[in-house]
Parts: sequence; structure tokens; C-alpha cells
Amino acid sequence: MSERSERTADVQTVEQLVRQQLAAALGGGRGILEAAVPTVSFTISWLLTHDLRTSLGVSIGLAVLLIVVRLVQRSSTQFVINAFVGIAIAAVFASRTGEAKDVFLPGILYNGAYAVGLVLSILVGWPLVGFLVGAVTNDPTGWRRDRAMVRLCARLTWLLALPCIVRVAVQYPLYLGDHVGLLGTSKVVLGWPLQVAALLAMAALLGRNATPLERRPAAEA
Repeated sequence: MSERSERTADVQTVEQLVRQQLAAALGGGRGILEAAVPTVSFTISWLLTHDLRTSLGVSIGLAVLLIVVRLVQRSSTQFVINAFVGIAIAAVFASRTGEAKDVFLPGILYNGAYAVGLVLSILVGWPLVGFLVGAVTNDPTGWRRDRAMVRLCARLTWLLALPCIVRVAVQYPLYLGDHVGLLGTSKVVLGWPLQVAALLAMAALLGRNATPLERRPAAEA
């Protein structure tokens, strides 16, 4: 039995499965906090110094430190590296223009694209969360034959999309107005705290444990 099969062997409902998959995707509490460190450190440094190079250096330095800690502990560096790549891309944008506000442009673009993708997946009847179910049940599209499951996955996908929509709606006008301090503050406030709020809403929706999970045998090689 594979490691993934062992982790999901006792999962009986769609709600339990999605909770498990989302927790793994986010890396738990530590993964969420580590992902926030580069943004938080850049924002605080910028508000204190108003020096782009120093703020980027602090942010990138802390991300590297977190990677080293993970390596020493021999634990997964996936979530820290994701955060490092994010701040590195932001540094490239800002360094090319010399504008501190451009540190936040990649995040705005990413959230906009992610929101569009999630909403489109709902509108065409293939909500993205459904594929989390399919990945574990060994039937990538079988979940779509159950209308109740499609509705559940659509609601969950909306909850994933809403934080992205809110971030773009708040941050893009601030970007246009060159309000770097407010941009930084909004990125922190609308970052992992908003994501956690969305996950709590998802947990409330998933708390019913009402949708039976039907497993299909994996196709033999």
C-alpha cells in the first residue's frame, strides 16, 4: 500500500478527504507561518527604513535562514522555498523599476490570475477542489457524476477564490495610488489571516461529514 493510500485509508467522507488534502497542501500551521515571514519582514523593514534594498535584503535573508533550518531538521523545504521564490520574483520586479510598490505587483497579478482560474473552473462546472477528491479516489473525473459532490466542491472553490478577489480589489487601487505603506499593511492583513479565515469557513462547511466517499480501484498497469 502506498504512503498516500495509508494516509487516506480511514477516510470515509468527501468532507474528511478535502480537510486532509487541504492541510497537506498548506503545510500545516508551520507552513502557513513560514510562507508569511518574507512578506511580514519586508513590510516591517520598509515601514521602519523606507529603504528598498535593505527591506529586500532582510526579507530574502530570513527566507534563506528558514530554508537552512528546514535542511538542518531534515524536514520538507517546499513551503519555505515557495515563499523564497515569491520574494525573489518580487525583488526582480522592484529592482528593475526602483519602485518599492512593485514588490507587491507579482502578488496582485498572481491573485488575479488565481481568482480568474478558480471562478472559471466553477462556471464551466469543473470546480478545482473536485480534483483533490479525484486525485485520491483514483478517478480524476468521477466526482463530477455526483451533483451533491459538485455543489460541495463549487462552494469550497468559491471560498478559495474569495481571498484572492478581496486582495486584488483592495491592493490594486493602493498600487495605482503608490501607497506603499498601506500596500504592505494590507498584504500582511489580507495574507495568511484572510486565508485562515477562508479555511475556517471551509472547515465549517466540511464539518457535516455528510457526503460518502466512493473509492474506485486504481487501473492496473
